[in-house]
Amino acid sequence: MQAKEDVMLRRDIFRAGLAGAAGLFGLRRVSAATNGERLKVAYHLSDADKVNFVLGNIKNHYEGTGGNVDIVLVVHGPALAAFRSKGASGAVSSRFAGLVRQGLVPQACGNTMQGMDIALTDLLAGFQLAEKGGVVKLAELQHQGYVYLRP
Repeated sequence: MQAKEDVMLRRDIFRAGLAGAAGLFGLRRVSAATNGERLKVAYHLSDADKVNFVLGNIKNHYEGTGGNVDIVLVVHGPALAAFRSKGASGAVSSRFAGLVRQGLVPQACGNTMQGMDIALTDLLAGFQLAEKGGVVKLAELQHQGYVYLRP
């Protein structure tokens, strides 16, 4: 019985250490953002029914940080169809154009574009090609220090 309790205690100590390390990492990022450094955020959008919601979150993000944020929006899967210039709703087009003017860097998944037979010129102005794919781009951005958000 004592051996089982020792194992459980070591596991609890290990978990507490991991939680502490994660907390310190998070505090470092928050500290950087509050020290005047620009926050870097990558939004992940693949669900067509979340397009307006995500664009609203990005708008709020710019407003909440006073524009002191670099935001990349990576779009793949069914959500990409909402950004076709010849089919996008007026609300999406207008909101998207405003966000691009604020500095939003939208990335379109090359794999989705190929699968849906969409060219970059078919999308709303401002999109860049995530040539290796949306999920690869998201991993690269996280490696570069971007905070990952998938609303």
